[in-house]
Amino acid sequence: MRVFVIAGEASGDKLGAALMAGLKELTQVEFIGVGGPLMQAQGLESLFPMDELSVMGIAEVLPKYRHLMRRINQTAKAVLLAKPDVLITIDSPDFCLRVARRVKAASHIRTVHYVAPTVWAWRAGRAKKMAKVIDHVLALFPFEPPFMQAAGMDCDFVGHPVVAERVASMQDATDFRAKQGVGSAPLLLVLPGSRRGEVSRLTPVFGEALQRIMTHRPDLHVVIPTTGNVTDLVHDAVADWPVAPLVLDPRGMDPELYKRQKAAAFVAADAALAASGTVSLELAACDTPMVIAYDMNWISRQIISRMLKVDTVTLVNLVSDTRVVPEFIGKDCQPGPIADAVLSVLDAPGTQRAAMRLTMERLGKGSEAPGLRAARAVLKGLPGVRSEI
Repeated sequence: MRVFVIAGEASGDKLGAALMAGLKELTQVEFIGVGGPLMQAQGLESLFPMDELSVMGIAEVLPKYRHLMRRINQTAKAVLLAKPDVLITIDSPDFCLRVARRVKAASHIRTVHYVAPTVWAWRAGRAKKMAKVIDHVLALFPFEPPFMQAAGMDCDFVGHPVVAERVASMQDATDFRAKQGVGSAPLLLVLPGSRRGEVSRLTPVFGEALQRIMTHRPDLHVVIPTTGNVTDLVHDAVADWPVAPLVLDPRGMDPELYKRQKAAAFVAADAALAASGTVSLELAACDTPMVIAYDMNWISRQIISRMLKVDTVTLVNLVSDTRVVPEFIGKDCQPGPIADAVLSVLDAPGTQRAAMRLTMERLGKGSEAPGLRAARAVLKGLPGVRSEI
């Protein structure tokens, strides 16, 4: 079996690697495509560096448009030349679906897209457009298949990868607190994002919020896990914060050791102030209550705010069908309200815990690993390919 697989950013690389591992467990398979280090560790030789595709936001994409179009055409030609049994595209729809469109226009190669578009949140018409080039969707959330099926695509809920992630033990958390000199003092986890634009926009707001929080919690400790591409930016951005945070730096550290350190910080924290995104699910998996805040480029904010169809973008709120996690998005991303919400969560952390547990249950915790479920779903659509299990 030959699989052409494409991922465009770190989260997709993780999904792709788990799916590739699942396929290798079920059948004989050869991989071609575009991916990051995790997918490469599963046997993929990437056509070009995946991080060329890690661009988010309408205004951010425009300066790189011509280069991205060249990569789209290059990738589509590589798919057609390889003649795979299936093309699997993972998230990054602006890139991946353009590749799929070119492939479908010139062949009958089966196309699978991993991660359903958020048509339940905004731009509902994307599903019908997507159905013209995608045969099958692998969904992360249990409420998504009906939207995809109504547009004419096969769709399987395969579970969210967060349920398969290792969660640190309480002993790990206690050891982390002791090593960092936190002891029994309150510890706030701050997560301003993994993209430079996010960090640049959010760290000043988070710093002002912390100024207000510290007047009520002067013994507060702060920890910021980072990704290597933004660590220097984070260090510069927090230099004038009212509290010197512990910045966890992955550079030069064994990746597995850093992963364990970050996992321990997630469990050790009393609460988190985080950018919007899948990190809310990581926090829920660790039973760490949170406040979510996010802002974006002004142009992107104006366009997206007019398209939103939901009253919350926080995934814990959506999956649990509650609104217990406070969120401050766009124009509401202001230091004062954020500070008040963080203080409230520190005072009453238990108010979110039932919703977090329900979220994990609904995302597949306790079931077969999502990567293996995704692999089974892919093979189900390829009746000519023999599964070994």
